[in-house]
Order: sequence, then C-alpha cells, then structure tokens
Amino acid sequence: MDRTKDKSTSPAATKLAATVGLAPSDVVAYLRHHQNFLAEHPDLLQVLTPPAVQRGETVVDMQQFMLQRLQTEIARLKNQQRMLIATSRANLASQSRIHAAVLAMLGAPSFEHLIQIVTNDLAMLLDADVITLGVESVAAGQAHLSVRGVQILGRGTVEQLFGADRDVLLHGEIEGDPLLFGSGAGLVRSAALLRLRVSPQAPAGLLAIGARRVNKFHPGQGSELLGFLARSLEVVIAGWLDLPT
Repeated sequence: MDRTKDKSTSPAATKLAATVGLAPSDVVAYLRHHQNFLAEHPDLLQVLTPPAVQRGETVVDMQQFMLQRLQTEIARLKNQQRMLIATSRANLASQSRIHAAVLAMLGAPSFEHLIQIVTNDLAMLLDADVITLGVESVAAGQAHLSVRGVQILGRGTVEQLFGADRDVLLHGEIEGDPLLFGSGAGLVRSAALLRLRVSPQAPAGLLAIGARRVNKFHPGQGSELLGFLARSLEVVIAGWLDLPT
C-alpha cells in the first residue's frame, strides 16, 4: 500500500495517523469506505477542526463558527452533567448518613444512652470530628461547664447565635469555639450549628457539628437534611423527658 502523504489531510490527521502507526492516506481511505463513521461516533465532532470554506475575502465562514460554538456548548453541558452527578451522589450519601443517625437516636434504650449516641456515635455516622449538645443554663453561674458530653451555655447564647428566625448556621472556615465544642474545639475548621427547640418547658439548646476539613460545611450548602436531624432529636429528647412539644 502506498504510504505517501495525502495532500488533502490536515496536520492533525497526519499527527494522529503517525501516533497509531498509519499513513494519512490509510485514514482517508478508511473514512471514504465508512461514510457513516462520524455519524456513529458524534463525540469526535468535539475534537475535530472543521475545514474553512473560502468564499471570498468579504465572506465569513459561518459553518465553522457555528460548529465551534456547538463544540463549546457540548463541552459545557458535559461539565455541567458531571457536576450534577457528583452533587446528586453527595446528596444521596448525606441522606443515608442522616437517616442512619436518626435511626441510632431512635434506638437508644435510655436518655443517658441517647446523649452518648449524640456526642460520640453521631460523629462517625455523619463523617464529622466533634459533635456536642449545648443547653442553656436555667440557673446563674453554671455557664461554660460540661456535664456528660453536654456543653452548658450562658442564658441567651442560642438567641444571640441564631437570631429570631434562623435554625441552621453553616460556617465554612472558622476556628472552633471552646464554649460550643469543649475540648474538641481545636479540631474544628468548619461547623454546622442546629437550633434545638425541644419544648416550651425546656431551655434553649443547640447541636454543634464540627469538622476538621475546611468547607465541609459552608453557607451555600443545603440545610434541609440537617434541619430534619435537629427536628428528630427534639422529638426524641422530648419523649424521654416526657415534655410537650
């Protein structure tokens, strides 16, 4: 077979042919005998450079311009699709973690065991590093103490943190607050704070979830699952303490 260079082939085709050990004339001959090849492999249109059509110096080759725009749009849509798939997988994993955490809380055989699950087991279930319960003191002089994994907070702390109408706070890059995270504060570089409204008869509280990875939690993140976790914990605590919700 004649391996001489076909004058109609482009530099890109020549380079490709040399890479796979074929002469440009072999590629041209194959395509001529398989005229549906590009129709059956449309993804190649993203990487092929269309030939410019010369129609005079004052005429713009719109065909090449439109094809280049199409290639750019296909690349953008593919990237968007990859991001959507990655986000969907992350959301599904988060949903599974939250469900496992709620089931663990529901399965607690006692209130003391519930506190242990929340302050120890949930960290592993939620892929976090530090989790604490914060409860506002009902008496003066008890703030900033730790009782069985529960951080005792000063009165008014929860309202000061969340304001009147927010139940979830997400921080992407912070230093852990010892008042919220106790001895584990040094590990915290991002955090989710969830307000707990257990009962009108119970003091204000919060669930503090800390991670050592920056932006594991961040302000742009969806908070519906975290809100569900907080509401579930409120119901479980109220049930054990026989409090109206």
